[in-house]
Amino acid sequence: MSNIVDPLVVQIAARIRGERERRRWTLAQLADASGVSRAMINRVERAESSPTAVVLGKLAAAFQVPLSALLIPAEAAGVHRVADAAEWHDPATGYRRRQITGPRFPADISEVHLPPGARVPYPAASLAFQREAVWVLEGRLTFHEGDVVHELGPGDSIEVAEPVACVFANTSDAECRYAVVLARVDRP
Repeated sequence: MSNIVDPLVVQIAARIRGERERRRWTLAQLADASGVSRAMINRVERAESSPTAVVLGKLAAAFQVPLSALLIPAEAAGVHRVADAAEWHDPATGYRRRQITGPRFPADISEVHLPPGARVPYPAASLAFQREAVWVLEGRLTFHEGDVVHELGPGDSIEVAEPVACVFANTSDAECRYAVVLARVDRP
């Protein structure tokens, strides 16, 4: 087993710890707000464990920030070269995510590669402060919008207007590539 730590895992750890400390939350407070165990948050913050997409989604929802805020530095702006882009891998599903825009841009845009058989749920709380659009670029995506299931193919898109639990699933035998666009909204 290698002792080499992925620089992106270290960066994610620092961003999560920074968000928590900025709010002056304890590990227990973040655990309560996110539904992620204190032990898991502690391992993630120490870069001892690479968080899954589900864990990142819950932590982002608790902080009320887009997922990109946990994946890329706040100072990232301007030109983003594909050769320089960090691609985050979900250790549980093999899901791969690359940020297209930085956290200062008014919309959070990411490219996702979802392997066959993968299923990634996000809580409704992750959409409490943002609207989501999903655009399938290649392959097939089974998108669960609460209790409603949508089968999407290349070129299809869907907008999710209200906070609802969502599941991204690839029930096909080929990889699915799609874009996720998140726009912040202020709710009363």
